[in-house]
Amino acid sequence: MKNKVQLLVLLLITSFTAVAQQKLTLEEIWGGAFRTKGMDELNAMKNTNQYTVLNYDRSTNSFQIDLFDYATLNKVSTLIDTKNHKELESIDSYTFDKAEKKILIATNSEQIFRHSFTANYFVYDLTTKKLTKFTGKAIQEPTFSPNGNKVAYAFENNLYVFDLLLNRETQITDDGKKNAVINGITDWVYEEEFAFVRAFDWNADGTKIGYIRFDESNVPEFSMDMYNQGLYPTQTVFKYPKAGEKNAEVSLHIYDVNAAKTQQINLSNYNDFYIARLKWTNDANVLSAQVLNRHQDNLDLLFIDGNSGAKKVVLNEKDKAYVDVTDNLTFLKDNSFIWTSEKDGFNHIYYYDKSGKLKNQVTKGKWEVTAYYGFDEKNKTIYYQSVENGSINRDVYSISIDGKSKKRLTLKTGTNNATFSPNFQYFINTYSSATSAPYYSLNDSKTSKELKKIQSNEAVEEKLAKYNVSPKEFSTITTEKGHVLNTWMIKPKDFDPKKKYPLFMFQYSGPGSQQVDNAWNATDDYWFMMLAQKGYIVACVDGRGTGFKGAEFKKCTQKELGKYEVEDQIDAAKVFGNYTYIDKSRIGIFGWSFGGFMASNCIFQGADVFKTAIAVAPVTSWRYYDSIYTERYMQTPQENASGYDNNSPISHVSKLKGNFLLIHGTADDNVHVQNTMKMVEALVQANKQFDWAIYPDKNHGIYGGKTRLQLYTKMTNFILEKL
Repeated sequence: MKNKVQLLVLLLITSFTAVAQQKLTLEEIWGGAFRTKGMDELNAMKNTNQYTVLNYDRSTNSFQIDLFDYATLNKVSTLIDTKNHKELESIDSYTFDKAEKKILIATNSEQIFRHSFTANYFVYDLTTKKLTKFTGKAIQEPTFSPNGNKVAYAFENNLYVFDLLLNRETQITDDGKKNAVINGITDWVYEEEFAFVRAFDWNADGTKIGYIRFDESNVPEFSMDMYNQGLYPTQTVFKYPKAGEKNAEVSLHIYDVNAAKTQQINLSNYNDFYIARLKWTNDANVLSAQVLNRHQDNLDLLFIDGNSGAKKVVLNEKDKAYVDVTDNLTFLKDNSFIWTSEKDGFNHIYYYDKSGKLKNQVTKGKWEVTAYYGFDEKNKTIYYQSVENGSINRDVYSISIDGKSKKRLTLKTGTNNATFSPNFQYFINTYSSATSAPYYSLNDSKTSKELKKIQSNEAVEEKLAKYNVSPKEFSTITTEKGHVLNTWMIKPKDFDPKKKYPLFMFQYSGPGSQQVDNAWNATDDYWFMMLAQKGYIVACVDGRGTGFKGAEFKKCTQKELGKYEVEDQIDAAKVFGNYTYIDKSRIGIFGWSFGGFMASNCIFQGADVFKTAIAVAPVTSWRYYDSIYTERYMQTPQENASGYDNNSPISHVSKLKGNFLLIHGTADDNVHVQNTMKMVEALVQANKQFDWAIYPDKNHGIYGGKTRLQLYTKMTNFILEKL
């Protein structure tokens, strides 16, 4: 009996040890072993207290758009199921008309750039249950007219209107041509940096369409060779304005649907400008446009008469650095409007009358509004998200439009994001934190109470717990220069403060960005936990220039992109290096894109601090990057040559002492592989040894098939060998 008990104890100890020592692997991380569940294509209805979700039924291999009730979370109906419509193989995305009686369904979507895509579209009539293929061609950005009887869309750089009742297509423009003229769809740089694709909009009664025309004839072209598509490489050529180069010439037009006539709005008082947003007001005859100068330090909100074309500046914003374009412009019934701005030093909500006179600054304080959800006209209440509970957290709030009554609606510390019901009585809250996987719940906006769980990811949390990983530890550090910076750190589970550990730092550092946030950040965090299991301490620091701590902190890097950010990473590494448990001779740094620019600069300029660096898809000189992004922070190279060159890692390659791994995809339409090739040549001519990897036909994300697994295996092996 005694021997049996001993054997049982031994088996239990062995079993426990096996669980305690279970190691994360890259195959699991990139194979989806820790993938979380979500709510795909969640859309709040506008006319009923309901919402829709796109679901996939594996048993029938079909897609459904399901309708749910906000109050009960009960499924009301399936609006459409592809198993009943053989001609519709899949549903990629969908939009409703204003009355929510028709659905535009996208299928066979093909990505163009970051946001843009073409697709085949069907119109589904919820009343007749009839599904109609909308066009026989792959189109862009189809949008219902307000009455749902027409659809405007773009095809091959021209705009069209299709009458669903008459089954008739009308072509609005005819001068569209690849790499020359684009009507109603943004060019590459607008899409990437102003983050919108559809550059047209219906007015309130469906009688007019406002649109932007891009003449990119004089914009320099960029070409990319594609290597895996045949015996000979093929070449992709597109217009890409680099810093200081010619931008597309933009013009604003209004098309009269009934008269089939177009008028161009006179913007001759502006020179070398951007139309960063276009939106009709609630007055069917008043179009709004946000116009920025090329330096992006002056923004005019224009109101334009849809008949005469007359325009007036309703609101003007200036900034010594730059003005951020806002998506939060909301028109009330009387055409007064809500607007967000950081003109007082922090991003806040403002309320203006229809003439542009300020009625009230709704939110105030040394904190940032991070999302605007909407305005409940009945109760005169605005709903928003902010960092009032600390710059690394997000909470949902309500506030009266006079700013006198405010309420916090989310009570869990972490990152909260809301999708409100049409009457704002309920909201679906998406919550996560560094230790809590995404959790979806129904919440009451009046009581702040959670009413019901919708979806959670306990299974992922429980699975990860078996790997015995350490959680992130959030704190701040103060650099030698006195800057207080947010940071997180992941330590090995068996951390011993008497030992010395190598440190691996991760950052992005781009203007207004944030990496030190209390949220579930999935794949990269799993990798960092895996590195901690291998005996590394992993840390992240948000230096000056990053976001959500006010305009002064964010904009202090103006005209010197990379100077103060690099200083802060080097200074932070020095602070960490003085910790008793950090081996200051083994500090590494990693980053992607802007983070790759930073990692390169850090290993060069901080050669006595950093032993190892990995730079993925880095900008190596802002001279090679696009006009809108770069000039927002740097002005043009012609105006600020020293800002460009002094902070370029190419200017500092001769200082390299440590281990450097440089990685890029050849089909990166965003940060061109030219950046890496230029730095490779500089390193070669400086007679510096380094490692590098090139991924053929891969874009800025460097993914597809086994690519990410291979990439992260390479980086992991480099760290193990060199750090």
